[in-house]
Amino acid sequence: MPKLESVQLAVIGGSGLYKMESLAGIKEYRIETPFGHPSDAIVVGTLSGRRVAFLPRHARGHRMLPSEINARANIFALKMMGVTHIVSVSACGSLREHIHPRHVVVPDQLFDRTRGRPLTFFGSGIVVHVGLADPFCPNLSALVAQAVEASGGAVHRGGTFVTVEGPRFSTKAESRAFRQLGFDIIGMTAIPEANLAREAEIAYAAMAHVTDFDVWHASEETVTVEMVIRTLNENVALAKEAIQRIAAADLPSSDAHSALSSAIITPARLVPDKVKRALAPIVGKYLPVKPRPQTTGRRGRKRKA
Repeated sequence: MPKLESVQLAVIGGSGLYKMESLAGIKEYRIETPFGHPSDAIVVGTLSGRRVAFLPRHARGHRMLPSEINARANIFALKMMGVTHIVSVSACGSLREHIHPRHVVVPDQLFDRTRGRPLTFFGSGIVVHVGLADPFCPNLSALVAQAVEASGGAVHRGGTFVTVEGPRFSTKAESRAFRQLGFDIIGMTAIPEANLAREAEIAYAAMAHVTDFDVWHASEETVTVEMVIRTLNENVALAKEAIQRIAAADLPSSDAHSALSSAIITPARLVPDKVKRALAPIVGKYLPVKPRPQTTGRRGRKRKA
């Protein structure tokens, strides 16, 4: 694996987002993590004077179902590159009359309706309980909302984002129930990205592009793939301009950057060294690894184990 460059800002979204005329000095990195390979190569380029990493969530060509995305590898690979801030660009359906297609929602809350997805980096000898009361970083979310507004987009600040398993769209009964529960938008990928970003001490915010009214709205078409793709394509220019503005800004501080400071329950002495080594990009500053012992070879020369 090639030596990784250090990058602070990452964007997870469609592969079209990094095809910007102003993106320069492009490099691709194929990274192996303890959790396997990310969805695709991570593309790094200079945008507005900053090196920015782009990761196609579903792989180039949109080849992965939401439940097939290796979110642990995606977030871990970005952590290996030193990423401190992630902007998630995604499609979503509206569950509210006032949130229209082509609007952008920067949510502040999240509700998990997925099933069976790996939700944590931890286990195998280390127990960690991170706080996720506010799953999206408020400071980074404010920057994302400002960037979309400055780019001419209609923005809704705040809202609850319900994440469903997919790949199918909702039934009408489900969609109506989600409205009754107070949810504002619906999508398929924010979980487990938000959980894992918090465990990795990375600030995380969503730029959710509304493509449809899901299936609850009596006077609107029910959601289709054609509708989602068409609306997303219409919003690509907006997303690109907003990302350029985010790249040009000072990245904010975040409580997420110290999320593990009081979350690791297992005493350091009881965490296996192999687990410490594997998770070093995440837990290294809290659980340093002892140097590997040296052994003596048959001719008396010391060699590393």
